Amino acid sequence: MTPDKLAEALDAVAAAAGPKPDLMPGLITVKDIEWVPTFYVLKEECRTLDDGVRHRNIKIAISSTLETRVLTRADAGERGEPYRDLTPRS
Repeated sequence: MTPDKLAEALDAVAAAAGPKPDLMPGLITVKDIEWVPTFYVLKEECRTLDDGVRHRNIKIAISSTLETRVLTRADAGERGEPYRDLTPRS
């Protein structure tokens, strides 16, 4: 997945959610070998350890056991908390 495809996926999940907060983007999972060569260009931030690394206000989980995708809040469960609203593309 490219950074542009990630942006499209985030926007698509948000649009499909409509007024249902549980269907909003809740967590971005990234396979570890994709992080450095592909996603290093993202503007991510980390305010506190509890917040974790975030892109467009959505928490990012990086692991060798994960596939690169966007999960809804319902699918992410506690892993994406604390949830925040998706910020616009910059």
